Amino acid sequence: MDLTFTTEEKNFRDQVATWLRENVTKEERPPEGIEAADFDRAWQKKQFDGGWAGIAWPKEYGGRGLSPLQQLIWHEEYVKARAPYIGMCFLAVNQVGPKLMLEANAEQRAFHLPSILRGESLWCQGYSEPGAGSDLAGLRTKAVVEGDELVINGQKVWTSYAQYCDYQEMLVRTDPSAPKHKGITFVIVDLKNTKGIDIRPLELMSGGKHFSEVFYDDVRVPLANVVGSLNDGWKVTVASLAFERGTAFMAEQIDMANKVEGLIQYAKEHPAPGGRKNAIEDDEFRRRLAILRAEVAAMRAMSLASVSRIQREGKPGPEGSLTRLFFGQLTQSIWRTGMDLLGPERLELSPMAQGITHPYLRTFCNTISGGSAQIQREVYATRVLGMPKTR
Repeated sequence: MDLTFTTEEKNFRDQVATWLRENVTKEERPPEGIEAADFDRAWQKKQFDGGWAGIAWPKEYGGRGLSPLQQLIWHEEYVKARAPYIGMCFLAVNQVGPKLMLEANAEQRAFHLPSILRGESLWCQGYSEPGAGSDLAGLRTKAVVEGDELVINGQKVWTSYAQYCDYQEMLVRTDPSAPKHKGITFVIVDLKNTKGIDIRPLELMSGGKHFSEVFYDDVRVPLANVVGSLNDGWKVTVASLAFERGTAFMAEQIDMANKVEGLIQYAKEHPAPGGRKNAIEDDEFRRRLAILRAEVAAMRAMSLASVSRIQREGKPGPEGSLTRLFFGQLTQSIWRTGMDLLGPERLELSPMAQGITHPYLRTFCNTISGGSAQIQREVYATRVLGMPKTR
């Protein structure tokens, strides 16, 4: 893997930095609600108008067709510029779009891809169900073919931003007699114009209503909305998860380095809880912060290795599950260290606490969502190490 940037790539970095410096809004992103959805749409549209949406999307689909390494440069400069979090556009841009490019027909691509890049359509994911979260193949929401429609009945849960989204990528069981990973169909659901859908937001322990339960009562969806073929949805889904677990979290990974450096600076300037000396002089805090800095560097190395593979082979590999696992565990370690640095007395009084307590509570889902830590280990063990399945 060659980590030396060419003159062309250095010039590209300068172009990115210049555009971000001139266009990043100083307005804070609203924490939640329709205001956050409108903010995310507007920022995505601004990137599109400036020619910076879909950095690595092929040109025929409206992107710039640039290399994964240039995409990494974009993410690095994006974080440096303190650009807004992609928010509710994340799924559409980083997962739905790549999936449709690989598996959708020409009509589906022509209809959905431009609106995704322009920020005109927000998407959510209808995968997890009660009793079928990380065990995605255990889903039970069923769909029956009636004429030229699918009639859907069942329930999904932990659906991010469902109450604000226009479309849902959804998995349904269309052949209950088929083996567990067969008989599943991938379908696009129009949430705004389809009857029989009941969306019920869920309150998080960290505050806000990021997730929802979604209920389907005789929901009729055209067969034309099926991506791929009937009963072949598992293949479509696996392709998308590779992107989600491989390169979709690049910006967040890069931002983690800033978080750790911020904690180190705080430890240099403030005493440890209950102590008189600054926290950086405490052996245990110094050890933990050093480990975090090293693990962030390791995460960056894993990301660069993934980028290198994509440039060689054109798509992420199963090692993305290892990256996703490490990412989830590392975010928890970072924010737990932040909580310990503040200590109980400062959690109510310190301005820094406002930027630590909420992310800390939010990280508890990072080793569950998108496939639990146990599932990620299973994927890596079987697909990369060649070990036998545990079940």
